[in-house]
Amino acid sequence: MSANETIPAGLSGELTDYGHRLVARVYYADTDFSGVVYHARYLEFFERGRSDFLRLAGVHHTELADGKHGEKLVWVVKRMEIDFRAPARIDDILIVETRTEKVSGARIFMAQQLKRGEELLVEAKVEAAIISESGRPRRFPREWVAAFMPRS
Repeated sequence: MSANETIPAGLSGELTDYGHRLVARVYYADTDFSGVVYHARYLEFFERGRSDFLRLAGVHHTELADGKHGEKLVWVVKRMEIDFRAPARIDDILIVETRTEKVSGARIFMAQQLKRGEELLVEAKVEAAIISESGRPRRFPREWVAAFMPRS
């Protein structure tokens, strides 16, 4: 299956009224020697949530990088703030929730939570931007704003 073919919603999570929800399992490779998720792996869970949110909203990394929308564009994370509240462990089923707080110029500000059931484990605030191949910021396309902002 190519990157831009329709992927079953279960694999990419689901769009919600507030943004996006993705379910993920903690595997052995995500943990340290004690069976607790290694701190840097939380970044990967959050990245999957943001990437699948983009994908379901109709924005594909490969299309941007190939220049399908004009010039070649890429996403970059400019800033991230993370609060670790409780550890995730091997075999946990996690929920990654992602919502957009604001879109401004070339930047998007997102809030993410990683939960085990209703228990909040990790929170993140993320500032990302769209840049050109040469590294210059590019405005966030207007047609994307409605796709990323919460419906409620």
